[in-house]
Amino acid sequence: MSSISSGAGPRGGRTRPTANDVAKAAGVSRSAVSFAFNSPEKLSTATRDRILAAAQELSYVPNTLARMLKAGQTQSLGVLLPQNLAKVMENPYYARFLTGVGQVCDEQGYTLLLTPPLRDSMLKAIPYAAVDGFIVCGLEHDRGEVAELRRRGIPFVLVDSSPHQDVSSVDVDDEGGAYEVMRHVLDLGHRRIALLSIDPGPEHAERGYRGPLARRIAGITRALGESGMGLGDLELVEVPATRMDGFRAAKALMASAPPTAVVAMSDILAFGAVDAMHDLGLNVPGDVTVTGYDDLPESSWTRPRLTTIRQAITTKGRTAADLLFSAMRDEDQHPHQLLGTHLVVRDSSSRPGRTGLSG
Repeated sequence: MSSISSGAGPRGGRTRPTANDVAKAAGVSRSAVSFAFNSPEKLSTATRDRILAAAQELSYVPNTLARMLKAGQTQSLGVLLPQNLAKVMENPYYARFLTGVGQVCDEQGYTLLLTPPLRDSMLKAIPYAAVDGFIVCGLEHDRGEVAELRRRGIPFVLVDSSPHQDVSSVDVDDEGGAYEVMRHVLDLGHRRIALLSIDPGPEHAERGYRGPLARRIAGITRALGESGMGLGDLELVEVPATRMDGFRAAKALMASAPPTAVVAMSDILAFGAVDAMHDLGLNVPGDVTVTGYDDLPESSWTRPRLTTIRQAITTKGRTAADLLFSAMRDEDQHPHQLLGTHLVVRDSSSRPGRTGLSG
């Protein structure tokens, strides 16, 4: 078998070998080279081996992505994220969610592409992701993403987003969960309560709360109303959903008129709040009750074990991926899935304790 060299490029460098180069070196047609890599059962063993040997000698590697794009499939699902990758990976919620998505991808033989915002825009990131479908997370305000995905004909499912007509979605009962945890804290006798909320973003002043956070605030407001209170009776602090921000916010809360209970809208914020209480020499829950929302694995083994709202995060990821594969296959489906939540009472909540901190 004779080998051939690829020609010089425009600047004198060697160009990447092509399938035609392999065909010439192996003495076969261009189609036979394609069969060797994509449908080897269509060739005799001897012919296939000759083609693969020629490809190896030429250092030829087929352009898998180009082939998939030409066929209209990439065998990849995209997860369109509302935050940059550093923030996403810092929050263990996403590890649980992506576990569920990944389980379905493994079953279907698909890869998973994480797509963070491009220049702070989820919309701008869409054209750069070569995927067969998108799971869109945290789209609390549609800035054209839905229209763009529809225009491109890309199947998609919304998760933890504001509702959109005729768009498949997966959510949890955020209002019911937030109501339960606030009702629990009120029933324990707390009235001096701090609400550690996830930062709603710069558009909050203009548009108000949206998406899951709006539903959680609605549940909290309902529970407060049953006790003759309102949202204005709480010390409300809005911070990014990181453990360090929870730590800093809780420390600041305890510096003046300290609450007897801190209700956090995510476990990661609650962990930071517990860290702050330990740092200040305060006992949880003897001095301060702390509650979370999510029921991450750490909630059951941290000390004290965290009272929180359990949502089925991994199931949410699996459900979203199943819905998306159904949409990609044009199958009939139940487009809107609402998963339940429930209160898990552990060690971090009790009645108001020490006199100096009692409500």
